[in-house]
Amino acid sequence: QVQLVESGGGLVQAGGSLRLSCAASGRTLSRYVMGWFRQSPGKEREFVAAISRTGSITYYADSVKARFTISGDNARKTVYLQMNSLKPEDTAVYFCAADVSGIATTTPTHYDYWGQGTQVTVSS
Repeated sequence: QVQLVESGGGLVQAGGSLRLSCAASGRTLSRYVMGWFRQSPGKEREFVAAISRTGSITYYADSVKARFTISGDNARKTVYLQMNSLKPEDTAVYFCAADVSGIATTTPTHYDYWGQGTQVTVSS
């Protein structure tokens, strides 16, 4: 089992940057596909980015491609989401998730463990 804790959210102006962190306790991250999702009020949780077990393959939603970067540090058991050129539509609660199957997917229900989320607010 793994526990996930997100941090790094906050309020930023449009065009700014934030780096989210997801710290894992328990087993090493190399056992999991790690993903970032986000959810705005009244909307379904949506896929943002994912990284393979080895960290060699990354996946992004079209809406964040070229602006966001997911990375992992297995030694520190931490996954990061670097967010640049932020837009007001990026405002949401951002969640970190772990998938034990090892198959990267954009579907939230395939992920087994979730953090509590961190709020990101982008002002115009």
